[in-house]
Amino acid sequence: MSDEQKVVSASRRIAAPAKVIFELIAEPSKQPSWDGNDNLVEAPIGQRVTGVEQNFVMLTTKGNTRVNHVVEFDEGRLIAWMPAEVSGPPFGHLWRWELTEIDDDHTLVTHTYDWSRLTDENRFERARWTTSERLMESVNRLAQRAEGS
Repeated sequence: MSDEQKVVSASRRIAAPAKVIFELIAEPSKQPSWDGNDNLVEAPIGQRVTGVEQNFVMLTTKGNTRVNHVVEFDEGRLIAWMPAEVSGPPFGHLWRWELTEIDDDHTLVTHTYDWSRLTDENRFERARWTTSERLMESVNRLAQRAEGS
């Protein structure tokens, strides 16, 4: 049994209301502007996530189209998805965003990457590359957008 860490996360307090931050996450067309992994190019406008079992499409920097299957959702508070190829099942890794309102103008944001169910060994190297530090880069860029910097 491996003791390799397959669930990593990063958290930060952001000086913005949860609803402002959540809108940047739940509207896929806005995600490339704060993606700290520099993995996303674009997403069609009009895919605003509103619930579980919804899918949204993204184009990656490698030219791949990914369908993201929403598996957790609580408006303004929680969203998580599992990427897949256009006509395939999810790969087995999960991206989660959790927002905890501190007060009207501050939110604790936690970004988690979980690859504990990833089975394609060809994807393990990239999964290992996704560390807490890399997740924090996305959280920091998200904060800049939400705080208006």
